[in-house]
Amino acid sequence: MSDLSALDRQAFVERFGGVFEHSPWVAEAAYDAGIAAGTATADGLHGQLVAALRAGTEERQRALINAHPDLAGRLARAGQLTADSTKEQASAGLDQLTDAERSLFTELNDAYKAKFAMPFIMAVKGRSKDEILAAFRTRLTHDPAQEFATALAEIERIALLRLKDMLP
Repeated sequence: MSDLSALDRQAFVERFGGVFEHSPWVAEAAYDAGIAAGTATADGLHGQLVAALRAGTEERQRALINAHPDLAGRLARAGQLTADSTKEQASAGLDQLTDAERSLFTELNDAYKAKFAMPFIMAVKGRSKDEILAAFRTRLTHDPAQEFATALAEIERIALLRLKDMLP
């Protein structure tokens, strides 16, 4: 499709509502704000979706953050991630952890949630386990406001990567 502004609201939300994990409100808000004529690229649509995300309340943004699964967590082991999350975590090898690595991820996820009251979020596509573990350790030294901002920035990156899989 060369012009996403030609989609009606329902079709737009059906197509792009899952780009932000379990948060179709972002696509709804972007559509309601007006999709620019000629928008057909991942980068173009990403800018409009991110503007909708940033215009959302802190409560909605926090709900979006909390909609994300733990990396290599319980939902992944139970096969209950979204298709996108499953592919992304697998691309980083998180579906093939040793018992020791899985234990370390669980320990870091738990420490992060205890400190920040939200899951650790990182755009893991194309990243290694070591890079992810290093980011965990570094980000555990941050303050809550810094991590809230970092989580949103990582979510924006995840959305861009997902859109690039969907659009040119």
